[in-house]
Amino acid sequence: MQHYKAIAQSFKVPFEYKLHFTEQLFQANNPLFKNIISDYNDKGNVKVLFVIDDGVVKNHPSLQEDIKGYCETYKETIALTEQLIIAGGEQCKNDYENVERILEAVNENRICRHSFVVVIGGGAVIDMSGYAAAIAHRGVKLIRIPTTVLSQNDSAVGVKNSINIFGKKNFLGTFAPAYAIINDSHFLTTLENRDWISGIAEAIKVALIKDDVFFKYIEEKSVLLHAREMDSMQYLIYRCAEMHMEHIAQGGDPFESGSSRPLDFGHWAAHKLEYMTNYQLRHGEAVAIGMALDLTYAHFIGLIDKPTLDRTLKVMEQIGFDLHIPIKGEQELDELLAGIEEFREHLGGELTITLISKIGKKHDVHEIDMALMRKSVVWLNEMFQPKMSQF
Repeated sequence: MQHYKAIAQSFKVPFEYKLHFTEQLFQANNPLFKNIISDYNDKGNVKVLFVIDDGVVKNHPSLQEDIKGYCETYKETIALTEQLIIAGGEQCKNDYENVERILEAVNENRICRHSFVVVIGGGAVIDMSGYAAAIAHRGVKLIRIPTTVLSQNDSAVGVKNSINIFGKKNFLGTFAPAYAIINDSHFLTTLENRDWISGIAEAIKVALIKDDVFFKYIEEKSVLLHAREMDSMQYLIYRCAEMHMEHIAQGGDPFESGSSRPLDFGHWAAHKLEYMTNYQLRHGEAVAIGMALDLTYAHFIGLIDKPTLDRTLKVMEQIGFDLHIPIKGEQELDELLAGIEEFREHLGGELTITLISKIGKKHDVHEIDMALMRKSVVWLNEMFQPKMSQF
């Protein structure tokens, strides 16, 4: 038998995507969206399929007509095919029929790899639509227009797309950067208060693991952020998104091949709590609880001192987070703690939980003292009484 040596090749694929900031994107005197399309293809008549979160449509009843009028104004550049309305919220990621609806629309409207799927909505709709776009034709171009604080500063500026299955969050997914992301601050004005507050959790997260100066800013602005002061929020979104994109581009592991994922600080418990509450708990609310739990555990194992723990918990409470863990009894506590192993399975390889050793400095651990984690849950729930009646 003839023996052949292995053939080896390596290649690099450059990715570039931009995050734009604007207001009233689909007003005719705002050329940003048209310019993004024409920068890709200046020959015009580029097909565009819109996928829109139904909550955004309810809060902005003129949006569909605005989009139609905008595309008509710039019809030499944009060929509007359809506006597909999808029920928003985390539940949309639990129903594969939503993915199939987008795939059918891609097929029926003959959306090709030189066309665009444009998704407008919160993080869940953007996640799910991005997954559909990534698997259609092995990937059609995606433009994300996030409409919540959390999606504008975190989920929509990353490179991940996903849906939930087997009772596990983000079990199916892809790494596929969007062609562009557009943050329109006007969408924030109609958010429910829970959604306004919820998105701040991701900014606190990135500040705690990377930037003590940014954390101090959040601390100083906590009352204004709670009161929905727009200038403070816009800077928070900008800085959080900037740090998130820097981590993806410069952190050395953009597609998460390794086991360390510092941007998942607080997320092992968050993902489990979302599932355990049937996603009644917003993602940011769950992340805040998850961070509070891991900060408490970090104190109990001697990583951070009590003043640091008190300071971080106070900031989250002043912003308006409910830090009570919505579980009852030992059985639910066991179910929550099982989320640690599920998190390891999701990461693959060695268990890696990101904690902090001080504000602005992450510290990875690879083992969890389950007795101390239980103690952390009990201590946190003794400190904070529940505020949300539905739990």
